[in-house]
Amino acid sequence: MKIELKQIHKRFGPVHANNDVTLTVAGGTIHGLLGENGAGKSTLMKVLSGFISADSGEIMLNGRSVTFNSPADAIQNGVGMLHQDPLDFPPMRLLDNFIAGRDGGLRQNRTAAEAEFRKLCQQFDFDLDPDAFVFDITVGERQQLEIVRLLWLGVQGLILDEPTTGISAPQKVKLFATLKQLAAQGKSIIFVSHKLEDVEELCSEATVLRQGAVTGRMPAPFETDGLIEMMFGQVFEVGERPSVPLGSPLLQISDLTISDERLDMAHVDLEIAAGEVIGIAGLEGSGQRLLMQACAGLLPTTHGRIAIDGRPLTNAGYTRYTDAGVAFMPANRMDEGLVPGLTIAEHMILAQRQVQKKAGLPTKSTIDFEIAQQQAETNIAEFNIKGRPDSTVESLSGGNQQRTLLALLPPKLRLLIMEHPTRGLDVESALYIWGKLLARREEGTAIMYSSADLDEILQYSDRIVICFGGQVTAVVPTATTSVTALGYLIAGRTVNEQPNE
Repeated sequence: MKIELKQIHKRFGPVHANNDVTLTVAGGTIHGLLGENGAGKSTLMKVLSGFISADSGEIMLNGRSVTFNSPADAIQNGVGMLHQDPLDFPPMRLLDNFIAGRDGGLRQNRTAAEAEFRKLCQQFDFDLDPDAFVFDITVGERQQLEIVRLLWLGVQGLILDEPTTGISAPQKVKLFATLKQLAAQGKSIIFVSHKLEDVEELCSEATVLRQGAVTGRMPAPFETDGLIEMMFGQVFEVGERPSVPLGSPLLQISDLTISDERLDMAHVDLEIAAGEVIGIAGLEGSGQRLLMQACAGLLPTTHGRIAIDGRPLTNAGYTRYTDAGVAFMPANRMDEGLVPGLTIAEHMILAQRQVQKKAGLPTKSTIDFEIAQQQAETNIAEFNIKGRPDSTVESLSGGNQQRTLLALLPPKLRLLIMEHPTRGLDVESALYIWGKLLARREEGTAIMYSSADLDEILQYSDRIVICFGGQVTAVVPTATTSVTALGYLIAGRTVNEQPNE
């Protein structure tokens, strides 16, 4: 299927999200769509997949002009989109999700549908149980479910929006193999990303957006600096991480055991000094989240001891931890970090009142919204948030949501715990976020964070905690570790061991 977008314009109020965008994707190819957060990539793909309508412009499939009034229209014409957060029904079984979008809905012949499901899974080597529930599978497996569902619906043009965000390295390898197989079958793939390494590995051509407009196109093999300059207007240099003298022990964990309904994590011993940055690496579901939630007071422990600055806090409530200077930034920004429907200014008001309350300062029963607006404008400028005080947080791009979360943190912290602090962010936003974080480190704040990006773990950590199967299997210094060594460790092996064939 040949896909053409011609002179697409889309505005949201004063924001010109897509400005005269033209894009051509040949059949049987994987085309990269690159751009920083907020560049207009997702908007353009929502136009192509029928989720929103363009203000002007034309969509053509195999030379035929088409108009989509809904995602169902797009799918009927052979175009489907796999969103960054898969559109599925977690309380339902995989087979129910598979057949839900087809004519007749759940009244399908389930035996025939299950046979088609298993046939597609076998074709792409997907290990999916049709009787499992969606909330029991990983993000990567949810992507696989969505891919086979769209293929069953007859999709010939497949859009993937930031598909490597939140999946493990093995799942990424399988995803890329699947996309190459689909392209070999003649299908058109549009791979939306801000990750240069993914586009360079997978795509035969790339189009770059910046501030809603096309800034250039490049065929493979790609020239990295050229792509970066098209994305940001300049080439960024990753500077050396400054050395900071470490302080006294700040977080002390002794023989800790944590459990939830899926995993037990036992006998964890760890000590983190003031000013130290600890990266936590492991395959998805290896215990990283359990450990960080326990250290933030969000999850009770069943055994062991947690202390902050020598003060015992084992199984104390979240408020006790925040009073001790601990803050937690979750990976799921909209469900756990921000409040949908509230504006940036309203979030700033809530955060400021919390700071005043902890400091024992009186808080007024009424809010001066004019002052709050001014304070929000100050924070928006300081943290380079692309939004206005009256912008709702769900209207912001992922990078700007992350900057907003950073702006909401209290000014003085002892321990900052973060899940995937740069997940889904472009290189400029990631460098900016880490600049802000390392400035806190220089003030004595200890940082504990998880990341699936091993290069990020090596770049910013003093030591790396390896989690595997609910155990802390190693704590290694960054200076003597490589990406290869980390890859073996998070897979449960040592560098000298060879993986099983």
